[in-house]
Amino acid sequence: AHDFRRKSDDSEDTELRFITCQSLWNQIKSETEEIQEDLNKQLLDNLLNFLSRSHSEFQEKTTEWTCKMKFREIPTAALVLGVNVTDHDLTFRGLSDILQDSITPYIALLEAKDCPGIKNLMQKLMGQLMNCDIDVDTLEDEDCVQVSQNRIRCSMSSLISWYESVTKKTDSETPSKKRNSSSRHWKSPPVVVIFKDMESFTTKVLQDFIVISSQHIHELPLVLIFGIATSPMIIHRLLPHSVSSLLCIELFQSISCKEHLSTIIDKLLLTSRFPFKLGEKVLQVLINIFLYHDFSVQNFIKGFQLCIVEHFYSQPLSVLCCQLVDVKKRVISLSHEQCENIRRLPSFRRYVEKQEAGKQIALLTNDTFLKEDTERLLEDLHVYHENYVSILRCLHVFTSSLPKYPLGKQIRELHCACLENRVWETEEYESSLQLARMLNKTDLVTMLQQCVEILTSSSGKQFHKTVEKLKEFLTQFQNLEAEASQERDVSVLSQKELQKKTDLYHLQKTLLELKESRRSKKLTKFEMLRFEVVDYIDSLVRKYLVPADDRTLHEIMYFNAATVLRGHLNAAPRTALHTALNNPHWYLKNQALKCDGGSISNKAPDICIVYKLHLECGRLINLVDWLEAFSTVVTAAEEPNAVAASSDQMDDIIHARFIRAVSELELLGFIKPSKQKTDHVARLTWGGC
Repeated sequence: AHDFRRKSDDSEDTELRFITCQSLWNQIKSETEEIQEDLNKQLLDNLLNFLSRSHSEFQEKTTEWTCKMKFREIPTAALVLGVNVTDHDLTFRGLSDILQDSITPYIALLEAKDCPGIKNLMQKLMGQLMNCDIDVDTLEDEDCVQVSQNRIRCSMSSLISWYESVTKKTDSETPSKKRNSSSRHWKSPPVVVIFKDMESFTTKVLQDFIVISSQHIHELPLVLIFGIATSPMIIHRLLPHSVSSLLCIELFQSISCKEHLSTIIDKLLLTSRFPFKLGEKVLQVLINIFLYHDFSVQNFIKGFQLCIVEHFYSQPLSVLCCQLVDVKKRVISLSHEQCENIRRLPSFRRYVEKQEAGKQIALLTNDTFLKEDTERLLEDLHVYHENYVSILRCLHVFTSSLPKYPLGKQIRELHCACLENRVWETEEYESSLQLARMLNKTDLVTMLQQCVEILTSSSGKQFHKTVEKLKEFLTQFQNLEAEASQERDVSVLSQKELQKKTDLYHLQKTLLELKESRRSKKLTKFEMLRFEVVDYIDSLVRKYLVPADDRTLHEIMYFNAATVLRGHLNAAPRTALHTALNNPHWYLKNQALKCDGGSISNKAPDICIVYKLHLECGRLINLVDWLEAFSTVVTAAEEPNAVAASSDQMDDIIHARFIRAVSELELLGFIKPSKQKTDHVARLTWGGC
């Protein structure tokens, strides 16, 4: 927020832009959280049912639980979440919250990095269940954990004793306390252990824990949840049959990350609720990072947030990127400088060039006239968005049903194609039209019905005539069905008459007429109606799916700085390191560290001085010479009569600082020890960045 205001401190509407940006992001964040909940609802409900069944069997000591106890089977949920590992935390967090609200307070989330051995696993498990924070490295006895004033040994028997004590304590509480504390939980609630990244756990740790737990399953209602990124087969690869047979496994599959992304794009971008939009190149950058790097929906959302901040940060007119109801008030309050910013927009300049001379003069000189026209243009842009989304969905109904998907199967692919250029001028669109002209009647009727539903529920204007036209097409198809049944009856009669004509002359004449009619290839009524439907959809596409770049003032609502976004998201670590070490003032914001030419400031951090000196050396660097040069730079600005420590002490301090700086440089990968010469190091990087 501070940087946002600082860059635009000369702008009159900085505060309003910041508030608008913050409000927009809060709305989008709330929407994404709702989407996440809706997509995971079915999965979480199934898991809750599974846990409830497991718990009830233990609670009631049914025959099924007795059989499981006899065979020492542990109820286990194999939760396949996909390779988008960065999104798993959100799912587990939601699962943990729901379990704590409705079933059990005893939940432990374990990660492989914290559990290299069975002792570490038990310490983490008991620490989380007993609500205490354990630092394994500080424990004198690695088999124990500190709970309040007591040290409890990390073992399954200790865990069982603790569980029995807490459940008995809950049962013995007064009714009022019991209602307040755990009325929402089951009696004797299960202990849920979630392995967040099962593939990363070592086989021995998993085997030992499962074997130990199975021996006490009749005393402790344990339920395991395996978070799996790859395939359920990983369970059998990690665990031998003797161990996997101790698990009663049920498989759960989450929604795929691609479907999740399509839903996010559909709800955030293909809607008129949010005025902010992404340009084609920016959207393609985010989608490419998703498809070719991590499949992470959360990272896509973070990239989207970065686009919002960058747009409001760099575009002075982004104050007008607001809901339609606020447009008039904000346009009226525009200053002269902001009016000049509007006149400098490329799309507005193209718009002015198309106007008559008198209007051109008024737009370029009269601020009041400009504001009135700007208000109208922004309203048109909002209407364009509403109409664009509705017709895009109608076009997607047609293209997604075609073989080979010339324009892509997902609506995001079609959206990118429409943003990039005039989609009706592309070869893929022409191929789609040709395929659409070969659709059968059933498919066409279904598509038209879907389009009617889309346009009827749309917030866009000007569609009442379009809906009437589509309904008219549906009526014509129904009439064709009735006519077709009559034609079938006539054809049956004609075939009977043809069979009666045994005369060779009449037979040849009839066959020649049939042959001539086939040559002429007259279109049937259905084929003509099908062509008419496709042509009408084509006219809607040409009217409403004009690229956003062709709309006046699109720069206010569309973020198109793909290069800036790519620079933020695609890391260039070597360039960043070179900048930080060569120009430390760039990151430290300290002008005292700025140097002219190739000079080296003694006020710079030691590693920066050492780095600049190493750039002047060849392949092998003499450490003694390097130290002398470092000492010269460091002591250059000191006064000869300054009160200081003895010379030996100063040398020791400088020597220690030099060793630390060289070690840091080695850690960053710029140098390495050399065996060719004593007291030398080898330089590893060359060339500019």
